[in-house]
Amino acid sequence: MLAKRIIPCLDVKDGRTVKGINFKQLRDAGDPVELGALYAEQGADELTFLDISATLEERKTFAQLVKQIAQNVNIPFTVGGGISSISQVNTLLEAGADKITINSAAVNNPKLINDLSKEFGSQCIVVAIDTKFINNEWFVYTHGGTRSTPIKTLEWAKQIYNEGAGEILLTSMNHDGTKNGFALDITNKISEMLTIPVIASGGAGNLEHFKDVFTKGKADAALAASIFHFKEIEILDLKQYLQNQNIEIRL
Repeated sequence: MLAKRIIPCLDVKDGRTVKGINFKQLRDAGDPVELGALYAEQGADELTFLDISATLEERKTFAQLVKQIAQNVNIPFTVGGGISSISQVNTLLEAGADKITINSAAVNNPKLINDLSKEFGSQCIVVAIDTKFINNEWFVYTHGGTRSTPIKTLEWAKQIYNEGAGEILLTSMNHDGTKNGFALDITNKISEMLTIPVIASGGAGNLEHFKDVFTKGKADAALAASIFHFKEIEILDLKQYLQNQNIEIRL
């Protein structure tokens, strides 16, 4: 069995790390370069950098900031935000990213997933799904969670897989920032349905939430932000707890 991964997330806006609740009420959480270096030092398995307003503001992810973070970390580093072309992915990989994540552009043009996977290898392409539970159904949202779509999340996850994505980053907008636990039901369904790794995101608040998302949610990795940024949980403490719960983890 592959070891489960713990992934701190840097949501970046205007060059600063920010964190909100349900994708709103953003507050400053520090310098992304410093935080990235700290998490690498503390034993994070990977790092994710999301330029959360790039699509909304119709601009490209900050390649210079990506380069600065990459120079200070020695763990796999995923970058997303406003990515919609092969040339943009080239720029970010050259700046030091190991993987890229796409969301809105993939919904607008699913063939992009296939194009990028063929060009760079599927292991490099993470497709993010921002999803919201409405009227007993999970739906896909785009543009940093500001635009609803009629696309059902389970159907979209299947399509992503068929187009050649290497991983799925699944964020429940209902759970984001609430610290009430991950969306176990939808995470479990997608994890059981597909053979590619699923990264669960949204709702981490305590140690047990991570155990639950790995055991009940069947996630391959868990991504969190505020609990790490505001030092509510230390990465090493979390990993030792998970190991004590007989969950395969890298220490």
